[in-house]
Amino acid sequence: MSYVDKIIADVEKKNAEQPEFLQAIKEVLESLRVVVEGDSAYEKAALLERLVEPERTILFRVPWVDDSGKVQVNRGYRVQYNSAIGPYKGGLRFHPSVNLGIIKFLGFEQIFKNSLTGLPMGGGKGGSDFDPKGKSEGEVMRFCQAFMTELFRHITEHTDVPAGDIGVGGREIGYLFGQYKKLKNEFVGVLTGKGLTWGGSLARTEATGYGLVYLVEEYLKVIGDSFKGKKVAVSGSGNVAIFAVQKAQALGATVVTMTDSSGVIYHESGIDLDTIKEIKLVKRGRLIEYANIHKDAVYKEASEGKAWDFPVDIALPCATQNELNIEDAKTLIKNGCKIVSEGANMPTTLDASLYLQESGIPFFPGKAANAGGVATSGLEMSQNSERLSWTFEEVDAKLNGIMVNIFHNIDDTAKEYGKAGDYIAGANIAGFNKVAQAMLDQGII
Repeated sequence: MSYVDKIIADVEKKNAEQPEFLQAIKEVLESLRVVVEGDSAYEKAALLERLVEPERTILFRVPWVDDSGKVQVNRGYRVQYNSAIGPYKGGLRFHPSVNLGIIKFLGFEQIFKNSLTGLPMGGGKGGSDFDPKGKSEGEVMRFCQAFMTELFRHITEHTDVPAGDIGVGGREIGYLFGQYKKLKNEFVGVLTGKGLTWGGSLARTEATGYGLVYLVEEYLKVIGDSFKGKKVAVSGSGNVAIFAVQKAQALGATVVTMTDSSGVIYHESGIDLDTIKEIKLVKRGRLIEYANIHKDAVYKEASEGKAWDFPVDIALPCATQNELNIEDAKTLIKNGCKIVSEGANMPTTLDASLYLQESGIPFFPGKAANAGGVATSGLEMSQNSERLSWTFEEVDAKLNGIMVNIFHNIDDTAKEYGKAGDYIAGANIAGFNKVAQAMLDQGII
């Protein structure tokens, strides 16, 4: 049995109840065969055994009081996965679907994503099964304060710097930071995604969506093409999706779909982003309201349709994990799609991503394509350390440069290892090489 096969079998045995985590492990390790099985130093140092096991896993209860005075209890998680190249960095997700396997999958992916940015950040992830939807402001605040009352003892600006994720936006980061500051009696850059008046970075809100588009734009430039005149399908309607739509439209594309958990909007003449922002960012409403405003738009319930059912040139899945399956991949190709790039974390199933690649469709995995968010979080950390605030244009230019570098890094690495055009392998190998060298340099710890 090869070294990689042995590690996969061991991980499957120990984590059989964590399918998302196993999916991420298999995807990465299959790519790394060409690297680790040609050099015995990796096995001698048990490098893969150490890579797949988190350095620290923290599980805690979060008791809080709802508006009726009843005590509620949720689970909180923080997986500090790998600190070989810098402090743990990764978001907090508040959603009913959160469990240890989801957090481990996200934290493992974060190792490689952070490595690809070129910034000194390790991989981590956290969250809770708490659902902010339907909760009052007071309930969200009390939950965040209770969550941070345990988490604060495990994080510092030099050890672990969480950010937001699904269910954790500016409001939640504010409450979390306020409680940390109260408990520690210090004002430091221990969280990113902060408000602009108290240490946040301009362009952070836009960063993941913008970065996604910047990476695809660079690929298009290399092949002598552009976004101009392209039809684009986007899933999701949160920050990533909204700002991917905004940047794609600015570059001349027509974005025709967006989704939420209830359904999908198809607007052939192009999504009206101002309406989407009003519904989603102001009213916190549902996409069906869009069809009531724009009568020429088509709305379908989630059980009746997806973002991938329409003719497009480019697909940008920006909602959640495993939302694009192999049947969706076949539909996209049938409808003329030529590029798929992930704005969310692992939104494409493994068989779908392999099918797209085998069909000759350039496929950019989330650990590369959606790295703009954590890259800008890293830039926020730098600004906090220096007690500086950069302009939007400065941050946006740095973000663009990082995403351009990521594309060329994964493209060059894929070619170097005989896998030209395989951007999954390019991203995994490029991210791994930097982390692995740091781990080898630092000894068996």
